[in-house]
Amino acid sequence: MHVSTKKWLFTKLSSFVLLPFMVWFILNFISIYKNNYTEVALFFSEQPSQILFSIFITIAFFFSALTISEIFEDYVQDEKIKNVANKLLNIFAILMPLITIIGIFNL
Repeated sequence: MHVSTKKWLFTKLSSFVLLPFMVWFILNFISIYKNNYTEVALFFSEQPSQILFSIFITIAFFFSALTISEIFEDYVQDEKIKNVANKLLNIFAILMPLITIIGIFNL
């Protein structure tokens, strides 16, 4: 299977998996929007919310890295710049969810 076909499949699969997590997050965000800090921290410190939000963040960053990588492939002509941009994007897509998850589990 060609690399671009794999990326296309991963993009479609991750967007499909991301949809229920987005619905879950939006519904919960609406319910905690006007709460104070302690109630929001309590929501994110509960076990199901921690796990679901961690999965949501991981899939969201994976999906965004795939789609931004496609933009680099289409619009950046210089191979060195494209490779550096993709490597930085991948590092960012790993570090940001990791930092967020560590922060959520330390509430």
